[in-house]
Amino acid sequence: MKPLKQVSDLIPYVPGKPVEELERELGITGSIKIASNENPLGPSGLAVEAALKAINEINRYPNGDCFYLKRKLADKLGVNESNLIIGNGSNEVIEIIARTYLSDNDEAIYGEHAFIVYPIVTQAVGAKHVVSPMPDLVHNLDDFASRITEKTKIIFLANPNNPTGTIFKRNEFDNFLRRVPDEIIVIVDEAYFEYVDDLEYTDSLQYQQNRNNIVTVRTFSKIYGLAGLRVGYGVGSEDLISYVNRVREPFNVNSIAQAAAEAALDDTEHIENTKSVNRAGLDYLIEHFNKMGVKYTPSFTNFILINLENDPMPLYNKLLKEGVIVRPLGGYGLKSHLRVSIGLESENKRFISALKKVLNK
Repeated sequence: MKPLKQVSDLIPYVPGKPVEELERELGITGSIKIASNENPLGPSGLAVEAALKAINEINRYPNGDCFYLKRKLADKLGVNESNLIIGNGSNEVIEIIARTYLSDNDEAIYGEHAFIVYPIVTQAVGAKHVVSPMPDLVHNLDDFASRITEKTKIIFLANPNNPTGTIFKRNEFDNFLRRVPDEIIVIVDEAYFEYVDDLEYTDSLQYQQNRNNIVTVRTFSKIYGLAGLRVGYGVGSEDLISYVNRVREPFNVNSIAQAAAEAALDDTEHIENTKSVNRAGLDYLIEHFNKMGVKYTPSFTNFILINLENDPMPLYNKLLKEGVIVRPLGGYGLKSHLRVSIGLESENKRFISALKKVLNK
């Protein structure tokens, strides 16, 4: 029994080991994980309270259309409920769009060092990969536009981009869209958009009144701190979303996740606290990287990319033995880099202390 060739050729996503397993293998305790871009403050108390309440109803199927979450989200975003699809994380939304619109006769364009889900979903449906180089670790939208052909069906853009933490700006996006035919779907993945404070940042929702081919994808995993519950959403034209929702599996978002996400939307104080902690932590790491001569890519997110200019695995393993878990990025084609999530003040200090120690060994 053989799978489709595009499936057998897929390189699977390799997640990090559980913290407990790493501690057991290394014989350490009390480690910190700053590897997965999670909110170090955790979820909103309102979200936790709603989740605990919802657990009493888990004998019931969840609402198949995320009715209440969709209604509140539509009101917050200023869109219609018919413009929304809710997914089991934003990953699922991206996958469903690919399954709805991509075939083996089509091409999809994405960045060389962009989110690893884009090549996975492209290959899973048998479409052709078209990769835009990122020598400066930033999306070059002129290059993206130059790669459009009559076979191009979807363009994946992450803004900010994971794992580089970089953004493209409004004027770049404006110029890019002038070169994109209306029949090509532009998926703008804005999983980290809440962390950006640059005035020239592009909020792709603002373009949807005039363009029917843009889909904005966002998540509750990052700033809302609900990564373990898996809730994401896409916003697009009513026509496009209607087709995508036909492919979406029923009951794809569980009832606890729906309740927590709905409540999280009300806790603006938690969002502001998260942004404040992140900004202070990012400034702290940059200050010490500059003092230590560690090269890094300026970040607009809750993580930062450091460049060791050689194989990062020896240093990564040394950090592990110090109880500090960061993320190597060989799977993203970044052979000399590590990605570090912004943690609590105590975690950031511990990371810098461990980094100084292992660099001086």
